[in-house]
Amino acid sequence: MAERVRYHSKLYLSEGITEKKLDKIKKKLEKKPLFSGVFLIAASVNPSDQLDIFEAGLLAQSYYEKNPPYVIGITESREEAMAMVEQMVQECLRERGDCALKEYLLC
Repeated sequence: MAERVRYHSKLYLSEGITEKKLDKIKKKLEKKPLFSGVFLIAASVNPSDQLDIFEAGLLAQSYYEKNPPYVIGITESREEAMAMVEQMVQECLRERGDCALKEYLLC
Protein backbone atom coordinates (compact mmCIF):
# COMPACT_ATOMS: atom_id res chain seq x y z
CA MET A 1 0.00 0.00 0.00
CA ALA A 2 1.31 3.45 -0.90
CA GLU A 3 1.96 6.08 1.71
CA ARG A 4 -1.05 8.24 2.45
CA VAL A 5 1.11 11.06 3.84
CA ARG A 6 4.73 12.13 3.38
CA TYR A 7 6.38 14.07 6.20
CA HIS A 8 8.98 16.84 6.26
CA SER A 9 12.17 15.73 8.00
CA LYS A 10 11.89 18.65 10.45
CA LEU A 11 8.17 18.53 11.15
CA TYR A 12 6.69 21.63 12.82
CA LEU A 13 4.41 20.65 15.72
CA SER A 14 2.11 22.65 17.96
CA GLU A 15 2.99 22.64 21.67
CA GLY A 16 0.36 20.07 22.62
CA ILE A 17 1.71 17.39 20.28
CA THR A 18 4.27 15.22 22.05
CA GLU A 19 6.33 12.50 20.34
CA LYS A 20 3.95 9.85 21.72
CA LYS A 21 0.93 11.78 20.47
CA LEU A 22 2.63 12.33 17.10
CA ASP A 23 3.10 8.58 16.67
CA LYS A 24 -0.62 8.03 17.32
CA ILE A 25 -1.57 10.81 14.89
CA LYS A 26 0.65 9.37 12.16
CA LYS A 27 -0.84 5.89 12.61
CA LYS A 28 -4.36 7.29 12.38
CA LEU A 29 -3.50 9.31 9.29
CA GLU A 30 -2.24 6.14 7.58
CA LYS A 31 -5.04 3.78 8.64
CA LYS A 32 -8.15 5.85 9.37
CA PRO A 33 -7.62 9.42 8.23
CA LEU A 34 -11.23 10.40 8.87
CA PHE A 35 -10.79 12.05 12.26
CA SER A 36 -11.01 15.61 13.46
CA GLY A 37 -9.02 17.81 15.79
CA VAL A 38 -5.81 17.72 13.75
CA PHE A 39 -4.82 20.26 11.12
CA LEU A 40 -2.10 19.72 8.57
CA ILE A 41 0.13 22.30 6.94
CA ALA A 42 1.34 20.91 3.62
CA ALA A 43 3.29 22.10 0.62
CA SER A 44 0.74 23.20 -1.96
CA VAL A 45 0.64 21.32 -5.25
CA ASN A 46 -0.78 24.46 -6.85
CA PRO A 47 2.19 26.42 -8.24
CA SER A 48 0.56 29.76 -7.38
CA ASP A 49 0.21 28.83 -3.68
CA GLN A 50 2.88 27.99 -1.14
CA LEU A 51 1.12 26.12 1.66
CA ASP A 52 -2.23 24.48 2.30
CA ILE A 53 -3.90 24.20 5.69
CA PHE A 54 -6.61 21.58 6.06
CA GLU A 55 -8.24 19.32 8.60
CA ALA A 56 -6.78 15.81 8.58
CA GLY A 57 -10.19 14.30 7.79
CA LEU A 58 -9.81 15.48 4.20
CA LEU A 59 -7.24 12.71 3.69
CA ALA A 60 -10.17 10.32 3.40
CA GLN A 61 -10.90 11.79 -0.04
CA SER A 62 -9.78 9.58 -2.91
CA TYR A 63 -7.62 12.40 -4.35
CA TYR A 64 -5.10 11.94 -1.53
CA GLU A 65 -4.70 8.22 -2.22
CA LYS A 66 -2.97 9.08 -5.49
CA ASN A 67 -1.55 12.43 -4.34
CA PRO A 68 -0.20 12.12 -0.79
CA PRO A 69 0.41 15.53 0.78
CA TYR A 70 3.88 16.56 1.91
CA VAL A 71 3.15 17.60 5.49
CA ILE A 72 5.35 20.28 7.00
CA GLY A 73 3.38 20.96 10.18
CA ILE A 74 0.73 19.40 12.43
CA THR A 75 -1.41 21.37 14.87
CA GLU A 76 -4.48 20.82 17.00
CA SER A 77 -6.51 23.78 15.70
CA ARG A 78 -6.82 26.07 12.70
CA GLU A 79 -5.69 28.99 14.87
CA GLU A 80 -2.49 27.14 15.81
CA ALA A 81 -1.93 26.33 12.14
CA MET A 82 -2.22 30.00 11.19
CA ALA A 83 0.21 30.96 13.98
CA MET A 84 2.62 28.26 12.83
CA VAL A 85 2.55 29.58 9.26
CA GLU A 86 3.33 33.05 10.66
CA GLN A 87 6.31 31.52 12.48
CA MET A 88 7.47 29.87 9.23
CA VAL A 89 7.19 33.19 7.37
CA GLN A 90 9.23 34.98 10.05
CA GLU A 91 11.92 32.28 9.93
CA CYS A 92 12.04 32.48 6.13
CA LEU A 93 12.34 36.26 6.22
CA ARG A 94 15.18 36.04 8.74
CA GLU A 95 17.05 33.33 6.85
CA ARG A 96 16.43 34.33 3.23
CA GLY A 97 15.13 37.88 3.28
CA ASP A 98 12.03 36.85 1.30
CA CYS A 99 8.85 34.83 1.69
CA ALA A 100 9.63 31.94 -0.66
CA LEU A 101 8.30 29.42 1.85
CA LYS A 102 8.30 26.41 -0.46
CA GLU A 103 11.94 26.93 -1.37
CA TYR A 104 12.89 27.59 2.26
CA LEU A 105 10.98 24.65 3.73
CA LEU A 106 11.69 22.09 1.02
CA CYS A 107 15.44 22.59 0.66
